Amino acid sequence: MEFTNTWFQGVCPAWEQLLPIYKPAKILEIGSFEGQATCWLMQFCSRWHPLEIHCVDTWEGGVEHHAGGAYEVDMVAVEQRFRRNVEEAARSLSHGVELRLHKTISADALVNLLHQGYSDYFDLIYVDGSHLAADVLQDAVLGFRLLRRGGLLIFDDYLWIGDPNAPVDPYAIPKVAIDAFINLYRPRLRLLQASNLQVYVLKN
Repeated sequence: MEFTNTWFQGVCPAWEQLLPIYKPAKILEIGSFEGQATCWLMQFCSRWHPLEIHCVDTWEGGVEHHAGGAYEVDMVAVEQRFRRNVEEAARSLSHGVELRLHKTISADALVNLLHQGYSDYFDLIYVDGSHLAADVLQDAVLGFRLLRRGGLLIFDDYLWIGDPNAPVDPYAIPKVAIDAFINLYRPRLRLLQASNLQVYVLKN
């Protein structure tokens, strides 16, 4: 497999401790990029049972990935690496995996899943798409409806601020949305843990 960054490696130890408790079989990933988390989930969670993983991504990147952005990247190449990586990861699994790709904006994908009857369905939802606060909040609210009771919701990039050399735009960072969601949904969830990198929530 081919990955051009090590972003996901920093959270692997937390996932290795948390996921064996919940053993997710039905997983929704919002934001897949090169598939580093996807491949890890395939290989780590398939030890327990067959998996169903839904990956939502436009593979067009966010504003930070476009020309002149802080993390400019060729998104066509990113998508090609994703497809090669997940194909390679699937070659040696303890159990099979059904991988479903939703190549569209997350709001459309999540609403379509709700219309298709996936309410209260997923064991794990990983929110790692757009960094814009409004988008993160939308993904959280819609995703929460798709998450079963007792399911795990993971937010990535909690303290992400974009370009460290530019002023912080409070509407363009995930933390504002994650905090708002947790405060508004507090009676319906349990905060498991939080770090600079990620926040982990359980649906009551």
